[in-house]
Formats: sequence, structure tokens, C-alpha cells
Amino acid sequence: MLLSFRGAQHLRSWPYFYYRQKSHFDSAILLSNPRNLSQFSRAQPISARAMSTGRGALIVFEGGDRCGKTTQTQLLVQSLQSMGLKAELWRFPDRTTPTGKMIDSYLSSRSEVDDAAIHLLFSANRWEKRAAMLRALREGTTLVVDRYSYSGVAFTASKGIPSLSISWCKAPEEGLPAPDLLLYLELGAEDAAARGGFGSERYETLDMQQAVRRQFESLRDGSWTVVDAARPRDAVHEEVKAHAVEAVRRCAEGLEPLRALWSREPLA
Repeated sequence: MLLSFRGAQHLRSWPYFYYRQKSHFDSAILLSNPRNLSQFSRAQPISARAMSTGRGALIVFEGGDRCGKTTQTQLLVQSLQSMGLKAELWRFPDRTTPTGKMIDSYLSSRSEVDDAAIHLLFSANRWEKRAAMLRALREGTTLVVDRYSYSGVAFTASKGIPSLSISWCKAPEEGLPAPDLLLYLELGAEDAAARGGFGSERYETLDMQQAVRRQFESLRDGSWTVVDAARPRDAVHEEVKAHAVEAVRRCAEGLEPLRALWSREPLA
């Protein structure tokens, strides 16, 4: 059961918001930002049974380069694991696979690849991991993913090549699992360019990042959760964590079936 408090004002005086199952605490979410307490006060507990038998959540982070995805995905996995949840960090492209090594060579400007071909390589890189992804989710592991199909579509469509339309870019991704939570870290291209390490890879130019941002905006719908990534790291993390815990709970308790990307049809 959820440990009860007398109203939101009383809750503000407590540094932690606890989930309790029977006589012991399963996990806790640190709430150091009082402005966010109203949304957390409606959160539901993750039962011990659901944690042990339910499926994991697919949590995807998207956004332009240098918006903080690497930092936030790492922090989220650490937080979920500290709560006793099974969680893994995945990244796309996965540069360890056969297609990933080709993509890495392209991104580091060590090779040239046709624009349509490189898009299909990025898609194949995700398909290489589909079976492992579904297996992990069904076994109760939450996957926190740094970039997914949305990046593939946005980066290719941003090149402005008429034959590489958004619909063409989306087609190879059909059949991959859809995220249970899509967190879009919003940061202006100019702000991202000012961060350390910008410009080390092929797509890290200001013009390209501005074009990618426009494509993300055209893809964005009501299912996306937009997070202001210009704030301090810990403030971003606490908002991310709150959304993630709720997604994990819903998946663990069977409230969200696995669905296919774009169509949202249930996956067999």
C-alpha cells in the first residue's frame, strides 16, 4: 500500500515519497523539487508481485545531439536499479554489431555511404536487436534506450532529399516495438552547440541540428513527453524519473500491452 500523508502541504515537508508493500519498503523516489510534488502525489505503488512477474517498460529518450540523453539515461537506469527494478541501458546505433561498425565508420567520417543506404543500415541496426529487446521486456526488464527510430527518421528527413520523405523513412521501422514512454529532451540547437564535445561527428553542425529539431517537431504528437533539458541536471532527472516510474508500474501491472511502432497494433 502507499504510505499515506495528510495532504500535499504535509507531503512537502518530507524528503522522500515511499512505496510500501506489506511491512517493508520496496523503493523510494527522492522528491527534492516541491514544484513537482502535485504530480507525484497521484502516483500508484508498484506491487512486489508485479515487479517479479510483470513485463518491463520500453523507455526511449530522443532529442538533438548534446541535449543530455547520455547523462539522463545513465541516471535513470541507476535510479531504477536502486529501487530494486531490473533495468538496462541500450543505445542506438549499437556500434558493436556488424551494421553498427559500418555506421560508426560513417558517423566518424571514415567512410561515405549513400543517404538511402545509411538510413536502411540504421534501421537494420535496430532490427538486429528486436528479438533480444522483446525477450528482455517480456522477462520483466525495463529498457532505457538512448535514441530510437524517431532519430533515424528525423536525421534522414532533415537532409532535404525529396525521395527520402518522412513516410519513406518510417516504413522500415514498422514492426519494431513502440515505446511505452518517449521522453523528448528539448534544448535549442545553439545551446547544444555550446556544450562540450559538439562537432565531433558528422551530423554535429548547427545547420543540421536545427533541421533535425524541425523534423522532430513535425513527428511529435500527444504521446511524447517533452522535458526542458536546459535546466540543471538533477532537476531534469527528477522529472524524468517520475514519468519513468509510472510507465514501469503500468507495464508491470499489465495495463499496457506491447505495441508495434507507428500502427500501435498489439505485438504477438
